[in-house]
Amino acid sequence: MKNIPKRGPTLSHVDKAGKVRMVDVGGKAETEREAVAVGRIVVSADALREIRAGRVKKGDPLQAARLAGILAAKRTSDLIPLCHPLPISHVAVDFTPQPDGYLIEARVRTTARTGVEMEALTAVSVAALTIYDMLKAIDKEMVIGEIYVTEKRGGKSGEYLRSRP
Repeated sequence: MKNIPKRGPTLSHVDKAGKVRMVDVGGKAETEREAVAVGRIVVSADALREIRAGRVKKGDPLQAARLAGILAAKRTSDLIPLCHPLPISHVAVDFTPQPDGYLIEARVRTTARTGVEMEALTAVSVAALTIYDMLKAIDKEMVIGEIYVTEKRGGKSGEYLRSRP
């Protein structure tokens, strides 16, 4: 008898012939869904001083980034080719000051047939990029990174809580 290697999980966005496809979620139940993603932006001490003193010439980078993140979550399907357009019911983008920058958190909710992880990740990413754009004249060495999903609720797979940072 031959040893047949076990196949791992299949990719939902690729058919058996290897062609990219949009997943058909038509048969799935609509459920309440929520996802939380976080990311970081590291900025210089000079840039932090300017933000916290309200002296950034372009305006408040955190408020602009909050708005950009919310808008990005709502437009995720326009940016990520295989994402479904979803009726977003809530988006919150928050910033926690860190000694070297900010922790960015996005929480997205919907009632739909598929989750909102991509919307939360997109919100964090675009919020970080907006901060970068508004501060690039002050700090050209900013670092954006550590973007990941921390929580997910709803749907067939239920609840996910990230166990490690």
